[in-house]
Amino acid sequence: MSESETIAVYGGSFNPPHVAHTLVVAYVLATQAVDRVLVVPTGDHPFGKPLAPFADRVRMCELAMQDLRRVEVSEIERELPTPSLTLRTLEALAMRYPDAHLRLVIGSDLLAETHSWHNFARIEALAPPIIVQRQGHQQPDADAPALPAVSSTEIRRRLRCGESVTGLLAPAVAHYVATHALYQSS
Repeated sequence: MSESETIAVYGGSFNPPHVAHTLVVAYVLATQAVDRVLVVPTGDHPFGKPLAPFADRVRMCELAMQDLRRVEVSEIERELPTPSLTLRTLEALAMRYPDAHLRLVIGSDLLAETHSWHNFARIEALAPPIIVQRQGHQQPDADAPALPAVSSTEIRRRLRCGESVTGLLAPAVAHYVATHALYQSS
């Protein structure tokens, strides 16, 4: 690792990781001065949302991102106390990569929620955000295109109801979900 390495940190529930998650990573790699992207599935949701098992979400993230270079799926949240807090994760990553410059990737849809995050001012100082525009949540001063508003909640609903998720999940992720009977009753 070079001293000037810039690492974009993209955290989330990834419950399941869908095509918009993959598009966000590809977009960040293509448009930002980053050396790599760490995809960080949350260990335990800070707001108590039920999640598929951590190991399944990690594996699905690996499958969703497998065709992208300079991407690593990190299991760092397995080692951290619960509930997962973005600040705690970033501090642990800063210790793990002391010479790296961290940037936090967040969707524009989450900007309105940052007031409820633990010490967002410290998060901004530790890992200045890269804001990715999400359809329906564009910032008025943003020139960047909005990525599709794909919803994990809607995907889980479709899976529970036996409806198609074609075009919403990578085929490898859809296969994993089916073979592991995920989201049948969540």
